[in-house]
Amino acid sequence: MDIEILQQPDSAIARVTLSPGEEAIAEAGAMIAMNGFVQATTTLRQGKAGGLAGGFKRMLAGESFFLSKFQSPHHEAEIFLAPKFLGDLIAYEMTRAGLVVQASSYLASSANVDIDLGFQGFKSLFSGESIFWLDLSGQGQVLLSSFGAIYEIPVDGEYIVDTGHIVAFEKSLIFEITKPPGSNWVSAWLGGEGLVCRFKGRGRLFCQTHNASAFGRLIGSQMPAKSK
Repeated sequence: MDIEILQQPDSAIARVTLSPGEEAIAEAGAMIAMNGFVQATTTLRQGKAGGLAGGFKRMLAGESFFLSKFQSPHHEAEIFLAPKFLGDLIAYEMTRAGLVVQASSYLASSANVDIDLGFQGFKSLFSGESIFWLDLSGQGQVLLSSFGAIYEIPVDGEYIVDTGHIVAFEKSLIFEITKPPGSNWVSAWLGGEGLVCRFKGRGRLFCQTHNASAFGRLIGSQMPAKSK
């Protein structure tokens, strides 16, 4: 699977090229355009994180129940994929350690990448973010999306990130969800800072420049009230 990312960083779109017989899996509704050789089907997948159980797990994480599968048996396939939000894309090559992805940031992957559901902890409820993540393992490439630009932080030791700005991180990193340094729980809550994620270890962390939940609250507060 070859991925070329265009129109970065605010309106990114991915051109995915598949060799004959190669498959790609994508979030339902991600396809923008494709050539006439592509066969597109809806799937629940089989094996790890597949079937009905896998579909319900993805729904809990805020993802689609079904996934889209793209394949061209005899010709080279070309597919254009784009996320729901205006923002950036990055192609990540899976490593043995695996990758943890904020649920809304998964866009597509090679067929040999397994997608499972992980639990982030009830503390994340108080941060306004999802309590679930996607746990990715296997081999191949993953296409990640962000709200705003996406950037990589090489962590070697300790790093702290606002929970709403996390896109993904390598599983070689350990983490805890906690209050911002120097504040107590009351000031963290009343000050609107919410919670942060404290990473430790060595690995790559991917962040986004904007917080989708905060943006939604801001836009929602400006909307006119519904007339009865």
